[in-house]
Parts: sequence; C-alpha cells; structure tokens
Amino acid sequence: MAAIPFGRQIVNWYQLHRRALPWRERSDEYAVWVSEIMLQQTRVEAVIPYYEDWMARFPTIKDLAAASQQEVLAQWEGLGYYSRARNLHRAAIIVMARHGGVLPRDLDGLLTLPGIGNYTAGAIASIVFGLDVPAVDGNVKRVLARVFNVADAVDTRAGERRIWELAGERLPSGKASEYNQGLMELGARICKPRNPLCDECPVNK
Repeated sequence: MAAIPFGRQIVNWYQLHRRALPWRERSDEYAVWVSEIMLQQTRVEAVIPYYEDWMARFPTIKDLAAASQQEVLAQWEGLGYYSRARNLHRAAIIVMARHGGVLPRDLDGLLTLPGIGNYTAGAIASIVFGLDVPAVDGNVKRVLARVFNVADAVDTRAGERRIWELAGERLPSGKASEYNQGLMELGARICKPRNPLCDECPVNK
C-alpha cells in the first residue's frame, strides 16, 4: 500500500478532529476575515465572545464601514492590539468604496487592504475562495519546522522562505482550505510550543 501523502494526512485528520468554531459555521468572506484579524496574537478561546459580539454589532462589511472609528474601537475594547481594529475599519471603507462591498478574489488584491498580510491573504483566499495557496502562521511554522527538520530558525528570512515552500509543495490540489486549517489546528492542539502531544500526531511517522 502506498504511503498517504503528507497533505492528505493533514486533511484527513482535520476532517475528523476539527473544532466547531463560530466562524467555521458561517465561513463567508467577512466572517473569515474578521476572525483571522481577531486571532492574530490572541487565543481562540479569548476571541470567540468578542467575535460573536462583533458580528452581532457589525453583521456585514457595509455595517462596519458605516460605523465611526469610536464605535469600532469601543466594540474591540479589551481585545488589545487596537491597530487591528483600525485597519479592519479602514479596509471595510476601502472595500465599500473601491470593490463594491466585496473582498478582492485574489492575493494581490487582498494584500492592498490595510491589516492584511501574506498569512491573512492566504487564509481568506483558500478558506473562502478555494484558491490553492498556503497560509503560514505561527502554528504552521512550528509544525512544518518540526516535521521536516528545518535547519534555519523560522523567524529568519531563510527559515520563513523554506516554511512557505514546504507548505506550498505539499498542498493537495483543491483542498487548500482544509489543509491550511488542518495545519493550524494541529499546531494549536497537538504540536504545541511546549509539551507537544507527539503520540497523537497524525504525521508522527
């Protein structure tokens, strides 16, 4: 029997073990975008109540763009790193003014928006639009660096470039959403920074 490729192993594991999270229930472009911005430098458990309150207050890009910055910051209060909220608001205004209220469907277009970098663009493009592109966050870096024994530190230019290459090379065609989310889920729950649960890892062989 042929060995199951790494990317397919990640997808299979994710399909069985994915957490039920509010942004996965809705998973339209706005929901994913808001969740990805909130999840930057913040744990999932802390984000959930803020995300739910935010979506109740600003259910669409149009609603967010129409709000004042003061309203936006008040809704964000307590989540920290307030530049995320300011950029989200600015980007919503741009999306309404220049893109007809719809996020750009390509990486280059997404990267023009305030607060959206390579990881967030890759996450939105793969999860929402189904593009076969990687999305590399801290969890993904840790998983790939350990599994493939990357020599360079992941916070160096060489290390980061190698991680992005590995992520892209092993991405199974048509499965980018599950693959990217699977790597993130694996890093968050199994391949932890400390005391990783290696016996439970789907790719420990």
